[in-house]
Amino acid sequence: RVHRSWGAVDQPAIAMPFSFLAEVPAEACTTIEEVGSTGVGALTLAFIVFLVSTCVFAFKAKDASNQQISYLSIYICGFATLSYFAMLSGQGWTTITGCRQFFYVRYMEWAVTFPMLMILLGLVAGANFTVILGAIGAQLIQIFAQYIGSVSLLSEVKWMWFLITLAGLAGSLLHLAKIFKSSADAKGGAAAELFAKVCWITCLVWAAYPFVWLFSEGFGSFSVSFEVTMYALLDVVSKVLICFLVVGGADALEEGDTAVQEADEVA
Repeated sequence: RVHRSWGAVDQPAIAMPFSFLAEVPAEACTTIEEVGSTGVGALTLAFIVFLVSTCVFAFKAKDASNQQISYLSIYICGFATLSYFAMLSGQGWTTITGCRQFFYVRYMEWAVTFPMLMILLGLVAGANFTVILGAIGAQLIQIFAQYIGSVSLLSEVKWMWFLITLAGLAGSLLHLAKIFKSSADAKGGAAAELFAKVCWITCLVWAAYPFVWLFSEGFGSFSVSFEVTMYALLDVVSKVLICFLVVGGADALEEGDTAVQEADEVA
């Protein structure tokens, strides 16, 4: 859907004193492609899913076997709830090249929730906290580069940032699929099985984010509504599904450990 901006004003071009690239003036947008009814529906459903999930995790937190995992799940879904509420309210967006609506609030939320997800997965794997910090660093590089690439005016600069995005993603996936997995395999048993399940789901979903960006903020082939819908789907799977799997698996692991301890005491 294409119509006029919500009170947007033209920004004056800022002259750069030194530049190795030709300066390109900002495009004056008379109309802006904004999210349509399909996208609004996706935002609404995602908001409800995140809100309900946050409430469920908060309700179960008191009796949770692992408080760290429980609180991480609450805040992962909680911050996502705030982000989707902002987008539903018409907040946290600007206009980018191609006169597209761009929700930068999404990147603010990702900068908080994705590191939390990495910590969550690191706890499941039993990884060293220094290794977890390294994985978070690679992830923040990906998010920062993907955001800057979205708002870049020069095509050459945009695609350079996209390459940096892929490098950050590769670092994150390498930590998950190799380093974290090695720690989980060392623990063995149900913990290794749980991590293997959430690891591959996470890797596949995270790898899809740059693909959506490529045809949305990148080439502009996807409509804003389709972009929003795809990001909402990926967010729900990478956060809600993973958190429920980890919380449920952590409870099962705790019950298993308790049963083993009781058997040892009886013996």
